[in-house]
Amino acid sequence: MDTDVLLRYLTAARTSLIWKVEGLSEREARWPRTRTGTSLAGLVKHCALVEHGYFGEVLGRDPGIEVPGFGHDDDPNADLYLTEDETVGDIIALYRRVGDYVTKTVRELPLDTPGHVPWWGPRGETTLGALLVHVTYDVSRHAGQADILRELADCTVGLTQVNDNLGVPPEGWDAQRARLEDVAGRFR
Repeated sequence: MDTDVLLRYLTAARTSLIWKVEGLSEREARWPRTRTGTSLAGLVKHCALVEHGYFGEVLGRDPGIEVPGFGHDDDPNADLYLTEDETVGDIIALYRRVGDYVTKTVRELPLDTPGHVPWWGPRGETTLGALLVHVTYDVSRHAGQADILRELADCTVGLTQVNDNLGVPPEGWDAQRARLEDVAGRFR
């Protein structure tokens, strides 16, 4: 697989995730929108820490970027929300710095560069190429979650800020939803 192709997909997923948070107030970006407390800002923080760990520690490299620490034993979900002393702007800026570091790392190293993922247990031996696919999959999943959460926040939808990739039905979204609710309601 071509490094540029892999990197393009990771960058696109990261960019999409960041876009889904931008423009929201601190409150709206932090607001827990699911029963488990998932928030848009929390997804950004989580992905920043994931990329930092996989392309830093796992490859035996020091990104030189300080990230928020959290005691996994104290709160295994602490990477999924912002503390009171963290701001959405700070987390977005952190993720952009981490993204720049990841891009530099991927461009400097061959895809067969070995790595070790301690939290994977006995199957922890891996390569940069496998990490790139793994992390792209993870960030893409979270970008998909962010699509839904942002739509719930303020009805902003679409693939990117300049490409909404959704054709608004002729009757509009409210009528579309009402029509679909009517159809679903027939199945009791």
